[in-house]
Amino acid sequence: MIVSSQDHCDVLVIGAGIAGICAAIAAAKEGCAVVLTSSTEIFSGSSFFPGTWGLGLIGPVDAADEDDLAASIARVGAGMTTPALVKTFVHKINPSINALKACGIRLRTAEKSDEKEFIPCFDHKRRNWNGLEAARMRAVFQKELSEYGVRRCPHHEALELVQRSGRVCGAVFAAKNRLLAIRSKAVVLATGGYSGLFQNCLTTADVTGTGHALALRAGARLINMEFMQMMPGFLSPAPKTVFNEKTFRFATFRDADGNDILAHLPNRAALLAQRSTHGPFTAAGADRAVDFAIARAEKSGGAYVSYSDEMKQNPPEFIATYFDWLHEKKGLTPNDPVRIGMYAHAANGGIVIDSDAATDVPGLYACGEVTGGMHGADRIGGLSSANGLVFGEIAGKSAATEARGTMVADDEILLRAHSIPDAHAIRSRLRSVMTENAMIARSADGLTRAIRFCTDAREEMERNAPATTAADAAAVLRLSAQLRTATAVLTAALLRRESRGAHYRTDHPDTLKSEEKRIIVTETNGAITARHESSEERTHEYYEGLCQMSRTCMLHANT
Repeated sequence: MIVSSQDHCDVLVIGAGIAGICAAIAAAKEGCAVVLTSSTEIFSGSSFFPGTWGLGLIGPVDAADEDDLAASIARVGAGMTTPALVKTFVHKINPSINALKACGIRLRTAEKSDEKEFIPCFDHKRRNWNGLEAARMRAVFQKELSEYGVRRCPHHEALELVQRSGRVCGAVFAAKNRLLAIRSKAVVLATGGYSGLFQNCLTTADVTGTGHALALRAGARLINMEFMQMMPGFLSPAPKTVFNEKTFRFATFRDADGNDILAHLPNRAALLAQRSTHGPFTAAGADRAVDFAIARAEKSGGAYVSYSDEMKQNPPEFIATYFDWLHEKKGLTPNDPVRIGMYAHAANGGIVIDSDAATDVPGLYACGEVTGGMHGADRIGGLSSANGLVFGEIAGKSAATEARGTMVADDEILLRAHSIPDAHAIRSRLRSVMTENAMIARSADGLTRAIRFCTDAREEMERNAPATTAADAAAVLRLSAQLRTATAVLTAALLRRESRGAHYRTDHPDTLKSEEKRIIVTETNGAITARHESSEERTHEYYEGLCQMSRTCMLHANT
């Protein structure tokens, strides 16, 4: 199928959450003609998910706290982080927070910052805590996008990256029942995570995981794909609402028959207190038993939650803020019964980038949740939004630099896609397979079955006749991308024969020192494989770290 309709720009940004918006604004400030696309509305993705009051955003308390935060990220990441990225990340968080304030975004701060509820998930101390609210971000970002001339293209779903001579130079989109190409001098992927591969997810519908597959097919590597956050959320009466983890220590959990689902746990109070310190599931502590109990209860309708009088009468500030929002937006109070279950949430892994947000592929940059390496097996709370801010700006500036010395191609684009009459049914089955085999409890047998499903589905699609309409082409390319990303997650999880952070194997429940190697996923001639990171890749990372230290020293010398 020939894509004849084409548009042009200097920098093309795919994805319109915090990371993509920051990248677009940064590139436009450098004088580039920028197009910002989104498969749904602009201001989308997990950044603007309506199932929570807002986003936590943390940074080091001050410059002296940077080393401790970097060390904490590495510790919480359980050896799976990329040190050079962490160094860049931590050093740039507070400047990014200050830039938000300077452009007029009012951040929520803690009045009772000494309360332990303000210690971020998995962290050991209080940081520079801030709260980001969607309405405030949207108003200011909207103004900046207009001021710097960023052209916005909502409802443009990226289906394929365009490459010429090994360089990414645009993308093909489905938009308004037609196919069109936007050619560019550089591309920034900011498409978010892959929670949409699961039946229940605490994200918006546009977080589908297709961006990982686009990058993989173009020649980029993926890292840490087995580490994905799973966390409790409401099944009713307000589905896809985040359950506030700080309330665990004040809560009782019962099944549909009224039985306490945690009654069998020794030291239950201590486990609930520990579980109150982090939102996502982790295999790292004994409190994982709480999540397993919730998951078991979900099979018969979910875990019914009630709260203590102590919390209702005198809630800590962080919890009070949550319930104020819950009452305003969802009409619920602490007295209302709710049912909770486990949901797929945020990805800790993704596309391999360097400290300039460059991928392995010339012309392609990436930022935000679609990337990996700045987080590891677990992630400190409040750093996902910080990741979008920091690397969004870096990606935009790097792409702008690339665009200055590049020409825009204008040749014919041939899109290869097969017809698939039952795409919806296959996608539904994929979500069921991923939920059954790749949630908080995984095993070799289940992961192998899930990989076989993805492989068989992809092979079956290849045997179909070519697509004849734009809608058919979009359906098959979307599904193919999701199957490839799912395969990347599953193959990495199968190779990791241990339990580490967000990844738990029922057949390998221990964390092993011998397995302290990051897993890389690549695609060659359509085959997706996972392998442990090579010594050459670690050497490259070492030299990247030295270069980053040099850049930091030069920066300090000039300020």
